[in-house]
Amino acid sequence: MITNFFIPELNNHDVQELWFQQDGATCHTARATIDLLKDTFGYRLILRFGPVNWPPRSCDLIPLDYFLWGYVKSLVYADKPQTLDHLEDNIRRVIADIRPQMLEKVMENWTSRLDYIRASRGSPMNE
Repeated sequence: MITNFFIPELNNHDVQELWFQQDGATCHTARATIDLLKDTFGYRLILRFGPVNWPPRSCDLIPLDYFLWGYVKSLVYADKPQTLDHLEDNIRRVIADIRPQMLEKVMENWTSRLDYIRASRGSPMNE
């Protein structure tokens, strides 16, 4: 997936300033995977024991985890889809209905959380 989809897709965009956070899932921590991510992102890689050390699944750094996935899941399963097609239709509809204003609010909340963390214990990027 990384070599056949993710990296080629990255090459279609200007990603010089893009940072990547590895989620820490065991299946994603194979040496070959981590080496590929380090080669691709260099110091802009956030992962446990990586260039930027951060605990896996930290809600302080993953707006998708602390808000968006729960929001999407609650709407996708609201009508209890009984077939894979129904589930896929719900996922597509819910994702398509997410407006930029909602994502802006999520990012504002995330930024304020990071500011709070930095003020209370120092910059998480320097731990």
